[in-house]
Amino acid sequence: MEETQVYYVDVLLPLHLPGTYTYRVPQEYNGQVQVGARVVVQFGAKNARMYSAVVRRIHQEAPQWKSKYIMAVLDTEPIVTERQMEFWEWMGRYYMCSPGDVMAVALPAGLKLASESAVAIHPDFSGELSSLTKYELMVVQLLTEHPVMRLVDISRAIGVQKIMPLIRGMIEREIVVMDEELRQRFTPRKSAYVVLSPDYAGEAAQKELFDDLERKKRVKQVALMMQFMQLSHFGHEPVAKRELPQGSAIQTLIKNGVLNVEEHIESRLKDYTDEEITDPQTIELNDEQQAAFNLLRSTAEAPNTFLLHGVTSSGKTEVYIKLIDEVVRSGRQALFLLPEIALTAQIINRLRRYFGNRVGVYHSRFSASERTEVWQRTLSGSYQVLLGARSAIFLPFRDLGLIIVDEEHDNSYKQFEPSPRYHARDAALYLARLWNARTILGSATPSVETYCNAISGKYGLATITKRYGGYSLPKVECIDMKDAHHKGMVKGHFSVQLLEAIKEALDNRRQVILFQNRRGFSLRLECDDCHEVPHCIHCDVSLVYHKASNSLRCHYCGYSIPVPQECPACHSTHLKMTGVGTERIEEDLQILFPEANVARMDLDSTLQKNQYLEILSDFEHRRIDILVGTQMVTKGLDFERVSVVGIINADNIINYPSFRSFERAFQQMTQVSGRAGRHGAGGRVIIQTYNPHHQVIVNVMANDYQGLYEEQIQERRIFRYPPFYRLIEITLKHRDADLLNNAAEWMAMQLRGAFAGRVMGPEYPLVSRIRGLYLKQLTLRFDRTEPIADAKRVIRQIGDDLTKQEGWSGVTIIYDVDPA
Repeated sequence: MEETQVYYVDVLLPLHLPGTYTYRVPQEYNGQVQVGARVVVQFGAKNARMYSAVVRRIHQEAPQWKSKYIMAVLDTEPIVTERQMEFWEWMGRYYMCSPGDVMAVALPAGLKLASESAVAIHPDFSGELSSLTKYELMVVQLLTEHPVMRLVDISRAIGVQKIMPLIRGMIEREIVVMDEELRQRFTPRKSAYVVLSPDYAGEAAQKELFDDLERKKRVKQVALMMQFMQLSHFGHEPVAKRELPQGSAIQTLIKNGVLNVEEHIESRLKDYTDEEITDPQTIELNDEQQAAFNLLRSTAEAPNTFLLHGVTSSGKTEVYIKLIDEVVRSGRQALFLLPEIALTAQIINRLRRYFGNRVGVYHSRFSASERTEVWQRTLSGSYQVLLGARSAIFLPFRDLGLIIVDEEHDNSYKQFEPSPRYHARDAALYLARLWNARTILGSATPSVETYCNAISGKYGLATITKRYGGYSLPKVECIDMKDAHHKGMVKGHFSVQLLEAIKEALDNRRQVILFQNRRGFSLRLECDDCHEVPHCIHCDVSLVYHKASNSLRCHYCGYSIPVPQECPACHSTHLKMTGVGTERIEEDLQILFPEANVARMDLDSTLQKNQYLEILSDFEHRRIDILVGTQMVTKGLDFERVSVVGIINADNIINYPSFRSFERAFQQMTQVSGRAGRHGAGGRVIIQTYNPHHQVIVNVMANDYQGLYEEQIQERRIFRYPPFYRLIEITLKHRDADLLNNAAEWMAMQLRGAFAGRVMGPEYPLVSRIRGLYLKQLTLRFDRTEPIADAKRVIRQIGDDLTKQEGWSGVTIIYDVDPA
């Protein structure tokens, strides 16, 4: 670019905006701006806010209005690739949101800066001021007096208009931290290391030291120094302090200056040396695995998407690893998606065993700085295998050749809040098309849509019918709780048969998993006299009792109150707990099996970072005997000694108001059953239900996926549900119920005029008020053969027309394409 020429950039902002915005490039930045790099721009009324925006296009087409200048260039190289931006634009079109919505979710927080963001002193800042510039020192002094400040306020206080580059540099040097990190408070893992003092670096000095210690009969110090010299290769390498005996000997040597202590930052992920890596070619597949592998890797006249339908513990992961190895050897990258962060710990170790440090991990439990580092390493090509939950589809791949979506049926792949409300499995199919990559969808219990596509020939299909190693599937038993209660064979919430099975497993030094898909202690508190149940003041749901905090809590908005001593309606003191959650199950088991170690894995017990890893590690190393959990425990966990799985209340899973309820119930119960007996010695699954003859229960007991599929596909064809029809769900929100009703009726009328016979509603959803906002829903059905892009544009236009009308501007409209 010549300096005399005038250039403009179209930029993408991480905001809910319809498209790009045009800014002028100052002469001094000509030649520095690149597509995919970030620039700082002012946006909003009176230029009050500044954002880091991504450049989408560079051109010389002057806009009709006077354009603002970009304020700074943040990147010398693009941080977002062209294919990523194409992916964002497709996602915006398909899921009826703006590319800015996608950008806000896609970019890690460390790459997003905004002037309204809050800044604080980094928790690990040493306090060393000598290396700070004038303005950095002013920022630190400001934050010392005001612990949290907005960027725009800092800019005004120190008189620096272009504040973003200054703060960005301070973030990189860990002097300050942004608000996204404030929420997680990421602290690097630090360990104390012992090094030999420079005064004792030579052989002569070391000999003199040992002679002196022996002359003074410092026996413990001599022994410790001998151990240290051996571990440190005669003082040339630091030694972790934890590896040396703790006590007065080491403290004296440190005090006397013989040894020094240094703090080292350690990676949370183990680095593998070449010697520790196993060649994937050494993996031996059985006949069924080999047949599946041969089919999945074939390229001649084969579809680019395959379903790998293998029973639980059939060895699908070994097939995945062989496929990844082929892709990596060809120089391309592989993406391995998992539905739950808890699953990544086990898979990380298995992948790293074969691919070492070429494996990168990316998910929401990482801090902003960790996610940013993974992003940059992926962009540079350092990682060839990427593993993560749904957000990993947004990484900046260099040459993606394979996408594996494990447990593809899982509902966790669907994002509900915020926009875009995408499904990672479906988005992965488009991402693979952009890269001409192959997609493998794996599951023991595929979604009805995926299986339909496979047997119709749209996808390829590979099947594994037997468990790896020849082990049999667990024996599934059904306990009729109605009959058990009648015969007096129930203790608390457990049938006698389940308690006997748990006892037998514990006696044989085996482990137990219990599945209860409700967290908390009790599902509600109820007055025995007037049957009043405390409800959330913001949401139309009852409050759940949590014994750990002795409070009633809302699982939608977090509202909490102390447990009342009397009924707020009639003042009776006859209050009773009804229903049961994981917390209650855990407590009852501790009473029934006092010698056993019982733990719970649900949203409440895994709030802190890495807490779920600790629970899984303790279970893997048999420090936990019985693990109680919600759907977290149903997913592909692999533990050697689990012999019993109990499903406490199957009816709660089945009786959910959704057209997918039977499918989901079968998937959850079959998946959690598959945790038992994975490494031989037999497995036993006990399902407690009040309806033992329900078709889903019968299908689970027979492991009959085909029977469930045939029944579900017929119902969906008759009642016009996926995979034969596409659904678009529209939710309207407002604090005023009457206003919302009027707006919903108006929108329904407009939609019926455009799409006769395809509109259902408006109606209140199951929970009709959340966080003080009333909800009304409309659902549109479109035949799978109909083009839908034009229909989406019409729907968006009707929604825009509604919010432009007087009095209805405050109505929020949410579009959910392919609702879960």
